[in-house]
Amino acid sequence: MIFASDNWAGAHPDIARSLVDAAGGFAPAYGTSDLDKRVEKTFSEIFERDVAVFFVGTGTAANSLALASFNRPGGQVFCHREAHVNVDECNAPEFFATGSKLAPIDGPAGKFSPEALAAAIGRFPPDFVHGGQPMAVTITQATEAGTAYTLDEIAALSAVAKEAGLPLHMDGARFANALVHLGATPADMTWKRGVDILSFGGTKNGCWCAEALVLFDPSKARQMHYLRKRSAQLFSKSRFIAAQFDAYFRDGLWLDLARHSNAMASRLAEGFAASGKARLAWPTGSNELFAILPDAALKALREKGATFYDWHPGPDLQATMQDDETLIRLVTSFATTQADVDAFLSAL
Repeated sequence: MIFASDNWAGAHPDIARSLVDAAGGFAPAYGTSDLDKRVEKTFSEIFERDVAVFFVGTGTAANSLALASFNRPGGQVFCHREAHVNVDECNAPEFFATGSKLAPIDGPAGKFSPEALAAAIGRFPPDFVHGGQPMAVTITQATEAGTAYTLDEIAALSAVAKEAGLPLHMDGARFANALVHLGATPADMTWKRGVDILSFGGTKNGCWCAEALVLFDPSKARQMHYLRKRSAQLFSKSRFIAAQFDAYFRDGLWLDLARHSNAMASRLAEGFAASGKARLAWPTGSNELFAILPDAALKALREKGATFYDWHPGPDLQATMQDDETLIRLVTSFATTQADVDAFLSAL
């Protein structure tokens, strides 16, 4: 009953086999092998346009390099207060984009509104040099709260960003989970809605270590080559990242894995509703869900072997909770089984 994180799951067998297949023989290094090039072409096919692809090892590296590519003196990057770049990346985005700063925005269930974004940008008028200048907007899809921006919401945020002359970055660590939840295409959820650059994650969805930066305007990719090299993210044997993506995309595996993990989260949510002992903090739109349980139930679940994390409720949610209740996060993965979910609900 492991619901701590999708990072705890291993690699899907097809992806592991692809790594073994790539292990033999020799191949040109630093992203120049036939396999690297074939996978880059696959990215363009998936996104229905020519894109520039840069393989990296971690989501933090992808996010940090994406924002560094937009750097301006005194730059302000607008993000949600609970975004991974703001809470969980040890200031790496600000470190790589030297001199920049994250400007957090509040919003319920992991999302901020176009109005909130416009107000945040408005706090940095161009004639007030002391406050710095707007630099970029970043959103997370699916969000840190397990929700997903709708296509219209992405387009509306993009419109505000473009009005201010700012690029829009999407942190897609759980990109596939949001995609299948919305029933959208990769193009629909990104460049067709105004996204300029995407951190495309595979690690949480069955890969071993596979992340990529996807630039939707290849003409702007030149500096990224240098940024990636300087950050020590240019892998000499990058074919091993490519091998993972090769299996990940084959026959739609990546979407099947995301559908499964989302379905397991939905099964948990339905079980909570039927139990009478737990309630969802808000509806989920991915493989993460947040629930409020009595402390006694949490203790009993952990004694029976369930693994999950306590979470910090915001002040609005805290006001609706009893003193003996706790907010928890549960994350399903491609490796979660119906038996795991049913055992958890039986224990509850």
